Amino acid sequence: MKQRKILLFANTDWYLYNFRRSLAEKLRSHGWEVILVSPPGDYGPKMQALGFRWIPFDFSTRSTNPFSELAVINRLIRIYRSEKPALAHHFTIKCVLYGSIAARFAGKFPVVNSVTGLGHIFTDSGLKARILRPLIYILYRFVFGVHNGRVIFQNSQDLNSFVTRGIVRKSRARLIRGSGVNTELFKPSISDFPKERGTVSVLFASRILREKGVFEFLEAAQILKDRGVKSKFLLAGDTYPGNPSSLSDDEIAKIKQEGVVNYLGHVDNMKVLLAESDIVVLPSYREGTPRILIEAAAMEKPIVATDIAGCAGIVEQGVNGLLVPVNDARGLAEAIEKLIMEPELRIKLGKAGREIVIREFDENLVLQKTLAVYEELSGEVQ
Repeated sequence: MKQRKILLFANTDWYLYNFRRSLAEKLRSHGWEVILVSPPGDYGPKMQALGFRWIPFDFSTRSTNPFSELAVINRLIRIYRSEKPALAHHFTIKCVLYGSIAARFAGKFPVVNSVTGLGHIFTDSGLKARILRPLIYILYRFVFGVHNGRVIFQNSQDLNSFVTRGIVRKSRARLIRGSGVNTELFKPSISDFPKERGTVSVLFASRILREKGVFEFLEAAQILKDRGVKSKFLLAGDTYPGNPSSLSDDEIAKIKQEGVVNYLGHVDNMKVLLAESDIVVLPSYREGTPRILIEAAAMEKPIVATDIAGCAGIVEQGVNGLLVPVNDARGLAEAIEKLIMEPELRIKLGKAGREIVIREFDENLVLQKTLAVYEELSGEVQ
């Protein structure tokens, strides 16, 4: 019997390697041939080394030129026609839109689209974003309208919003909260516990985008420094030149020069970085289900995050972390200070956080739910 193909399409090879590698391995164990498609980078070859086929597909996440974008879609159609997958799964806005359009023209095979977050188009108040937003909704409605498709949302607020607006039928929407985390890999070690004395490390680890709350984090660090609170602030992550809300090289240089936080840049081994941290912070404006918070909770780290759907779905106020209003650096500083000054509370919240992750966000649970969506469409995954 000919092996069936499934195609996974994302806007970075880093995303496929770090967030969907376990899914690819699970699919392979079920007898599927997995085809990975993304722009070229350092992580595609790593997936190839694991035995997966990877097709480098270069496109700009920032371009809005209709002629170049039509050319991108045309190239994608050629890939889909050549590969003839039995099913395709798309991640992030542009891949969802372009991949779904390509699937329609290339054979009308089943598609699964993951709304992993709404992106800067839905958080930016600028003129360009306001003009593009209605168009994106129209395109979403078009690509989500196929009968042989499913849309996976990472939080109930996004799901309900899309259903209420008539963008997707409720019968085709599914809720799967994030990509999951390996709780056997991300777990506290014997030497990994909150420090009762000395400097407490506060970690922000994400893409360095304005909408992630980077400037609120920087301001909170300055507030606590001015108060004389003994702490060490760590900023980890890459800038994202293809995203209009990415910090510039000059802004990164200024952060380094001021020295209020320690900018680490990209960090591969998040487990080690989390083990060395005491508090994990994400003051984001909008999220799907942020994996960094799940990984942190799995390692018994208390969390400070904004009170938005994606974060509040992980953080239970006063149970495994603290929630603060969006765009409130002073409130963020106060929450961080509370955890710095109360080591017993850090321990309590951290232990509760791991219990929540094991119960709701373990990788195996997420994979089972994802395979169930595939089974609805193909009947092939058992």
